[in-house]
Amino acid sequence: MSEVAIQVENVSKQYQLGTIGSGTLYRDLQSWWARFRAQEDPNTKVGQSDVAKLGGEKQQFWALRDVSFDIKQGEIVGIIGRNGAGKSTLLKILSKITGPTSGKIKIQGRVASLLEVGTGFHPELTGRENVYLNGTILGMRKYEIDHKFDEIVEFAEIAQFIDTPVKRYSSGMYVRLAFAVAAHLDPEILVIDEVLAVGDAQFQKKCLGKLSEVSKGGKTVLFVSHNMQAVQNLCTKGMLLESGRLSMVGNVRDVVTRYNSYIYQDELSVENCSRTGGSGGIKLRNVVFVDQLSNKINEIFSDSPARLRIEADVGENYRNKMITIGVGVDTIEGTRLFTCLSPTNELAIRTCDGALQVTCYFNNLPFVPGKYLVSAAIIDSGDTLDMAEHCCSFQIIRQGDFYQPNDPTHGSLDIPCRFTADC
Repeated sequence: MSEVAIQVENVSKQYQLGTIGSGTLYRDLQSWWARFRAQEDPNTKVGQSDVAKLGGEKQQFWALRDVSFDIKQGEIVGIIGRNGAGKSTLLKILSKITGPTSGKIKIQGRVASLLEVGTGFHPELTGRENVYLNGTILGMRKYEIDHKFDEIVEFAEIAQFIDTPVKRYSSGMYVRLAFAVAAHLDPEILVIDEVLAVGDAQFQKKCLGKLSEVSKGGKTVLFVSHNMQAVQNLCTKGMLLESGRLSMVGNVRDVVTRYNSYIYQDELSVENCSRTGGSGGIKLRNVVFVDQLSNKINEIFSDSPARLRIEADVGENYRNKMITIGVGVDTIEGTRLFTCLSPTNELAIRTCDGALQVTCYFNNLPFVPGKYLVSAAIIDSGDTLDMAEHCCSFQIIRQGDFYQPNDPTHGSLDIPCRFTADC
């Protein structure tokens, strides 16, 4: 049986909004001493009369409430949840950057943390000096760091800048070196927040491969990311945080399914989706699937035609102009399945006065049953005027006698095929 690497018992973390400290030096020392001894903070129970004496009402915010779990050595655990769910707070507590308000934590082994770009780096020191500084903090000897140094520099791909102060590094260079140091200096436990999003796609793939290699060597990895595909590919165990509470622990695919079911439970629309920049001039107003009578629909048979209606408001400067419409479809985990663009030749779309309505026709959408997300963009000569990410969703339904279960390991496409045997 594997030993427990991390044991968390009823951990809670409270912040006071709008104030710094408790109002008196005596109370601050009380709180500090309680955290140092891993005891409950006596000042979290301040009464209303005491609050008034401290100079006004204090708002208490619980970033974490009664979180308990065990992680065994060698496990790769994906921690997911909405923004503000408490993921980063939990990692900071495990990394001993901040202490819990209440609860106990037991950790077996050295912890290397990568919670933000350049965590633990000194900006005035060179990349080389920061490698040795971080290794020393992890408790490594100089000869151990010497043995790993060339491998770290090669992985980070910054050999020509290794003797340059890191304050002159770009964010990409910073995170390359920071990850290389954290992953190569032999920590027993590696804690990683959403920093890999800074790197390019090739570097992210390289990092995920390294994390998989680290875990196979018996190391424990805690991985926080909003990239559900990366979480599922890398992790075997998942933890879901909701409003500071641990709502589910288990198989990573089951946890991701639970997360997706509530994050996309509200109907998507252009109004409540993520809008990416855009120079304006034409503004998306509505993106929906419709039937032959132009009624909005959410369910589509995989082998039937489909119509996507895109509506936009056109400004005066963009009337009677040639534009391009872009449509992208993603899995609910965020993996892009395909992108299609309207023609740019003589069949290109020309705007009208005031309003624009475009219909994109699909012969079929050959996906396995499940929920999918649509993004749309309006482009003028390479310039994006407006883009709405995940502004529409649809459910694929399979019809017919044959039914294939939606196993994520089989992919998302449902391509008809026929087998014959020649004996």
